[in-house]
Amino acid sequence: MPDEQERLATLTQILRDLLGDDSIELTAATVREDIPGWDSFNYINFIVAVEAQYGVRFRIADVESFPDVGAIVAAIGTAARR
Repeated sequence: MPDEQERLATLTQILRDLLGDDSIELTAATVREDIPGWDSFNYINFIVAVEAQYGVRFRIADVESFPDVGAIVAAIGTAARR
């Protein structure tokens, strides 16, 4: 399993591809409101792409409550261990 920095880089690339914006730089503290165009529809597409990339499934309650990108990065590690 990649470390947190590698996961963050992968999530950055996924979101760049999804939104068509190569200037996006995610940090652990990034929230959706920080990124123009990252609305609820694109958030779900992002989560689906992350799940496919890492072969994990998040619980709906988790997806609805991730406070920031760092929580998603951490959840990837947790879900991979299940």
